[in-house]
Amino acid sequence: MRNKKYAYQYHLMLLPVMAFLLVFHIFPVFGTVIAFEKFMPAKGIFGSEWVGLKFFQQMLSMSNSWRIFRNTVIIAVWKIVMNLLVPICFSILLNEITHTWFKRLSQTIIYLPHFMSWVVLAIPIMNIFSYDGVVNGLVKVLGGEPVMFLASNTWFRPILIITDVWKEFGFGTIVYLAAITGIDPALYEAAVIDGANRGQRMWHVTLPGMLPTIVLLATRSLGNVLNAGFDQIFNMYIPAVYETSDIIDTYVYRAGLLDMNYSLSTAVGFMKSVISIVLILTSNRLAWKYAGYRIF
Repeated sequence: MRNKKYAYQYHLMLLPVMAFLLVFHIFPVFGTVIAFEKFMPAKGIFGSEWVGLKFFQQMLSMSNSWRIFRNTVIIAVWKIVMNLLVPICFSILLNEITHTWFKRLSQTIIYLPHFMSWVVLAIPIMNIFSYDGVVNGLVKVLGGEPVMFLASNTWFRPILIITDVWKEFGFGTIVYLAAITGIDPALYEAAVIDGANRGQRMWHVTLPGMLPTIVLLATRSLGNVLNAGFDQIFNMYIPAVYETSDIIDTYVYRAGLLDMNYSLSTAVGFMKSVISIVLILTSNRLAWKYAGYRIF
């Protein structure tokens, strides 16, 4: 009874989060009916003409639909792979450092970009890779010709992936370092007795000890295959690089808010959500099968 008396305080703490979920995640679901209507803002959702799957057919028949889907998958998959490999390697190397102060300083420095928005980071990154930026300055010193990195379909996609990894790998490193601390020290002692050097201990003790966490994070990341990072791309891309950087989210933004084609943009977003749900369910099943972990 004493616990029930104070339970309302915990519910009050949850109230802002529940309100946020209702306003921004639950209520907007009912707006997906726009994808099946020729939506006219003046008539509203209930007054607009019902057209069924017309805009889904239009979406699939667009000349740039395959390009948008391909760009989304390529960018997202590269980000997922690199954001798995780089933190794993860096956490293993960082774990081998014996100076505690240097290890803590390194963790703090690499972790800071994770808390910064792409609205803030896009400006210095664009300045670094601009025609008169630091990178082109180095190219000139080495005897090369300046390159329009941010207007090149060859360079823009790698820049997106590299800068995203730079921003996020610190968070992954912290997670993997936590997994390493859970490894039994007796395993390292046994490996030393057996004559294993430092590289062999990393390969045969540290990496297998991290494997459950690696499998868990890898399977959970499958749900983000269609999330290529709207905020990053939106703040950095220009029409010249639409061919390699235009993704589903940026197209939905332009079609819905700029071109006011609300029904088509809703249909594209709805299709993306359905595919993402399938991927999330698949990743949850794989996480339970290979890592013994499930979200629901």
